[in-house]
Amino acid sequence: MTTETTNLSDRGEGSQAEISDEIETLHAGYQQRRQQGEPPAQQPSLDFPPYRSSILRHPTKNPRHVDPETIELASPAFGHTDVSVLESNLTIVHNGEPLGERMVVSGRLLDGEGRPVRNQLIELWQANSAGRYIHKRDQHPAPIDPNFTGAGRCITDDDGGYSFLTIKPGAYPWKNHRNAWRPAHIHFSVFGTAFTQRIVTQMYFPGDPLFPLDPIYNSIVDPDARERLVAKFDHSLTSPEWALGYRWDIVLTGSKATWVEPEGDDE
Repeated sequence: MTTETTNLSDRGEGSQAEISDEIETLHAGYQQRRQQGEPPAQQPSLDFPPYRSSILRHPTKNPRHVDPETIELASPAFGHTDVSVLESNLTIVHNGEPLGERMVVSGRLLDGEGRPVRNQLIELWQANSAGRYIHKRDQHPAPIDPNFTGAGRCITDDDGGYSFLTIKPGAYPWKNHRNAWRPAHIHFSVFGTAFTQRIVTQMYFPGDPLFPLDPIYNSIVDPDARERLVAKFDHSLTSPEWALGYRWDIVLTGSKATWVEPEGDDE
């Protein structure tokens, strides 16, 4: 985890009620603009005041195309020979069993036309079942699981498929405002053929009561785009007496594209 707090957010300014009111106002404004003919927003607002650190960290100038360095065009490239099949099982990294609810997370990597994107590196990282990351900046009083590191990777197959066996993460506090909590989520990273093509997103779990309170989730003002970040429980993926199953597809382009994080936002 890379923390994203600033001096403003470290002070924990504002109550949850104030944050929720701000989110409701911004969402209502978006719905009004949609009724007036504005096209749906596919990506989050870079400057979303309820997400306190975005006030200080969002871009203020128009983006410009630049030519990457030669090495960025040529490397790194990942293939199935570089990634072990065992790296997709986050429960066998250490000598003991990790604590928490085992789960299988599977899905497909697709382009905007629904075609599979093959042989792509997918990485994930997450908190443990108590909502704690293995990171020196994460010091909130939740236990560290000595048998769970919370990181894995795999290569998509010929159908664009991926699958991980892991532990369901817990919610955790963060310093956006007083008593701020993030919904349980898993970070996903997808590479093309170079670091310059990397995208990062987050997967959530159905029915989380923290959804309406979270300014990161709600910085995606379009409700359909938010919903595409929520995995679906899938009984066909569930292993008897072993693990529950969730299915979540990642769509790279088009009107149904999965939201991706602006650079630097990976709380």
